[in-house]
Amino acid sequence: MTEARAGSDSTAEEATMSREQQLARAFVSLSDTLSDDFDPLTLFHRLVGDCVTFLDADAAAVMMADARGGLRIMASSSEDATFLELLQLQSGSGPCVDSFHSGQAMKARDLSREEARWPAFVRPALKAGYHSLLTVPLRLHERVIGAVNLFRHGVGELSSDEEQVAQALADVAALALMHWAKEPTGNDELVTRVQSALAAKAVLETAKGMVAQHAGVSIGEAARRLRAYAERHQVRLTETAQALTSRTLDLTAVSLTPPARDRAAGP
Repeated sequence: MTEARAGSDSTAEEATMSREQQLARAFVSLSDTLSDDFDPLTLFHRLVGDCVTFLDADAAAVMMADARGGLRIMASSSEDATFLELLQLQSGSGPCVDSFHSGQAMKARDLSREEARWPAFVRPALKAGYHSLLTVPLRLHERVIGAVNLFRHGVGELSSDEEQVAQALADVAALALMHWAKEPTGNDELVTRVQSALAAKAVLETAKGMVAQHAGVSIGEAARRLRAYAERHQVRLTETAQALTSRTLDLTAVSLTPPARDRAAGP
């Protein structure tokens, strides 16, 4: 079966599945740490994509804490979401920061009324077209390792059922990271896993910059080409980025790879 035919069949199969069946498949995909293509970049890329696909959210982003407790962007579904996460990091204030430190979900049904709460965050969020949000902690049992932001264009709140699904998706992703068997363990296995994920993300950012400069495209487009190359050659995105930065992979080959359609803008 050709690649195009396989993709068409997969799309047709998904179209006939109920939302519950598709959501169940998403949970299995997030938790499958034994698959050949599993790596932390893929894991959190899937997480933000699933949040946008299955919840009443228009964009999503994940931040994780480094060994010193500082937050870092791990994945986002759009460049706007990335920008809003950066604002929170620069100002040290915002729903992700609050959710991480409190271990509780943060809600804003109307962001225009939250300027006193998050002064550096609200106006840029409104300018980007987002008027409400939900943030849930990224946690393993009682230990919080980050937060997941869900941005919404409309005013209002997600239903209680969707809030529970959002938290469940985040919890499954955190558990999958902990069970990632291909990384070495240390005295604190969770810290080791998180630091490995953040290190992989840092390498990816360098690789994205290399592709963007070489091909004369945006960072978002560079991310899509990197992912398309990895998928086409059936290698992990982490390995593709590492090979590029270590100069063992032809930069032109990746730069010229046409991006595949993807539900999330980039890891």
